[in-house]
Amino acid sequence: MLKFIKGNLEAIEGVSIYPIISLLIFFTFFTLLFLYVFTAKKDHINTLSEMPLNEPTKNQEDE
Repeated sequence: MLKFIKGNLEAIEGVSIYPIISLLIFFTFFTLLFLYVFTAKKDHINTLSEMPLNEPTKNQEDE
């Protein structure tokens, strides 16, 4: 099965750039995520972590 896919992809001109682009997107995304996590303020992280606990449930709204 892989030889059919590989054969079709080899026929496309310039296809070798796509793995490089996907690696760069992957690396950039996780680098930015890493920077965001380590530079975020502690108060902001605590606020985000408590959000699901502060929202009223549907049963509490009916009462």
